[in-house]
Amino acid sequence: MSFLSLKNYQLLTASYLKPYFNKRHLFSHKGKHGHAALMVGSKGMMGAAILAAKACLRSGAGKLTCYIPEEGVSIVQAGIPEAMCSIDTYTGDNEKLDKLACYDSIGIGPGIGNTEESKNRLLFILKHYKRPVVLDADALNLVAGNLELWKLIPANSILTPHVKECERLFGKAGNDFTRIGLAIKKAKEYQVVIVLKGHYTLIADPSGKYIFNSTGNPGLAKGGTGDVLTGIITAFFITGLPPF
Repeated sequence: MSFLSLKNYQLLTASYLKPYFNKRHLFSHKGKHGHAALMVGSKGMMGAAILAAKACLRSGAGKLTCYIPEEGVSIVQAGIPEAMCSIDTYTGDNEKLDKLACYDSIGIGPGIGNTEESKNRLLFILKHYKRPVVLDADALNLVAGNLELWKLIPANSILTPHVKECERLFGKAGNDFTRIGLAIKKAKEYQVVIVLKGHYTLIADPSGKYIFNSTGNPGLAKGGTGDVLTGIITAFFITGLPPF
């Protein structure tokens, strides 16, 4: 098939990744390693917030603020004392807008729920934060079928759907090859990076290039691994690593 043109193909290897990772300067401090934000969690789903936040901090974010519902504050502050918490209201006031501008990266979705309130929160961020964002889980479910949200997603944002989320976003595919082609096509159409998660994960960029990550294993087939990935990618955005 044409979308599998070898000139656009790359297999992810250790040698490919090595140049992107540098040692920290001996005298660096937290302010040198950026401020990330995560919009995560809801009642009964605060575990997703914990997993994403821990992964973000472990992956190099200097500071992290978690936007969470009020009932989840004690859970996150007890579970991740190094993370800051902000009660997730998104009233549109100037203080919220000023805070958005100070974040070097924002990850959205794990555990937030597919509700009207969550949609309004996502809409607020996409309207007022003009840098690329990371969208996963319920953020993808909210975007699916909502043209208003699609149009607001900044270029070079990273979307991380699993197979079912991919179907909600782009429609059902008859087989894996068709689904891969669809993801590559939509990455170009919407000018985003799509990480189609699976045993062999596809990473498609806006130019039509794509990478396969063949390092997956069945141990990753459990709830929470996608939340961890969101935290990792959100932290990596801070370092200046390219989305693809």
